[in-house]
Amino acid sequence: MDYSHYQDLKVRRVEPGILDIVMGDEASGRLSTAGHRMHAELAEIWRDVDRDPEARVAIIRGAGKGFSAGGDLALVEDIVRDFETRARVWREARDLVYNLINCSKIVVSAMHGPAVGAGLVAGLLADISIAARNARIIDGHTRLGVAAGDHAAIVWPLLCGMAKAKYYLLTCEQVSGEEAERIGLVSLVCDEAELQAKALEVARKLASGAQTALRWTKYSLNNWLRLAGPSFDASLALEMLGFTGPEVKEGIAALREKRKPSYPPEPKDF
Repeated sequence: MDYSHYQDLKVRRVEPGILDIVMGDEASGRLSTAGHRMHAELAEIWRDVDRDPEARVAIIRGAGKGFSAGGDLALVEDIVRDFETRARVWREARDLVYNLINCSKIVVSAMHGPAVGAGLVAGLLADISIAARNARIIDGHTRLGVAAGDHAAIVWPLLCGMAKAKYYLLTCEQVSGEEAERIGLVSLVCDEAELQAKALEVARKLASGAQTALRWTKYSLNNWLRLAGPSFDASLALEMLGFTGPEVKEGIAALREKRKPSYPPEPKDF
C-alpha cells in the first residue's frame, strides 16, 4: 500500500506489521489542526489501512505539543457559509467514524497534550487508547454552538457511562489523562515520556497475536458501536444543522476574539 499521497498525515512502517500515523508536522512543533485536507485524510486513511496486506496494527499520534487542536477556524467558517462544504464535511465526519469502526486492523492511539476535534474521534474510537497523564481531552462542540456530533453519541456513553458523558459533553470541561483512565474513557494512562514506547509495546503485542482471532473479536465488540449508529447519525445531522444557526456565529466570534461567548436568547422551538 502506497501512502505517499497523504500530506497532512505522515505514514511510515516502523516495524513489520506496524504503521505509525502522525497528524501534523513533527518538524514544526505546532499542534495539528484539522483543515479541509486533514479532515478528508482522517476519514480516508482507515480504508487504506484496512486494505494494506502488510499492516496488522496502526498507531495514531499527534505531532508537536499535543495530539490534536481541533478544527481549523477557516474550515468551520466555510461550513457555516457554504452548503457544499457542509455536505462534504458531514460525509467525511460520518466516514471517519464508520471507517474506523469497520477497519479490520487494530488501531492504537497515543494522546498527549490537547486532544480535540477530528483527531479526538480517532483517539477515542481506537481499539486501544493510551493517554499521557498531561493529556487534555475536550469535546468543545457545545461551546462552539453546535451539537456534539463528531463521535460523542456513539462512544462516550459506552466508555464512561451516560452521567459522565453528559457532564463533559454539555459543559465542555477538559478531562485529564488520569481522569480519563479512571472513568474508563481511555484504556491506559502513562507519563508522556513513556507514551510512544507504551504504544509501540502494545502494538507489538497485538501484531504478534492471532490476527483472525483479534480481528473477529474487534468486529464482534464493535457491534455495540454499530447498535449506537442511529444515535450517532442523529447527532451528526443536528451538528450540521447547528452550523446554519445563530449560535455558531457567536461561538466562532468568541473564539477569534478570545472571550466568553454571549449566545442569543433561548429559541421558541428546538
